Amino acid sequence: MKNFLFATTLVCAMTAANAQDKFFTKSGKVYFNASAKLEKVEATNRTAIAVIDTKTGDLQMAVMMKAFEFEKALMQEHFNENYVESDKYPKCQFVGQILNNSNVNYAKDGIYDVKVKGKMTLHGKDKDVEANGKIIIEKGKLMMNSDFIIMLSDFNISIPGLVKENISNETKISVDCSLDPLKS
Repeated sequence: MKNFLFATTLVCAMTAANAQDKFFTKSGKVYFNASAKLEKVEATNRTAIAVIDTKTGDLQMAVMMKAFEFEKALMQEHFNENYVESDKYPKCQFVGQILNNSNVNYAKDGIYDVKVKGKMTLHGKDKDVEANGKIIIEKGKLMMNSDFIIMLSDFNISIPGLVKENISNETKISVDCSLDPLKS
């Protein structure tokens, strides 16, 4: 009976330890700014899903395009209907890896500079993306943030000539997520 209890306890402990290797959120924040000379074009999405495997450095994110909130309702409508075509391409996703994952001590509070590389899929187009970011470990919580630039034209998102002065092809993306250990 003691062996059974010990084995059960060990299996439970191993499952819990393995779950600590993955962190998850479904309330990550993604902000973009495509402002140009004549117009402020920015939006925030607070429903990004992200998963990090601390053992491998694998990282995945997904953002529903219709969840981006704009200051102006008409701009949000144009964004979804005319530019990113949210009905046809409902999400943006990133699948990649933290290249210097071995430099992050996930068991120790601190701020760690990381480099991430992977594929971003937006508007039905895949593009290799590299970005610098930070992983912050604080009291068992994992936070990650990054700022990087994408070109809308790389994702076949065209800006009509009539509004070229209003929307920048060069778009700044900011990611800010607080992740919790994934429970098995």
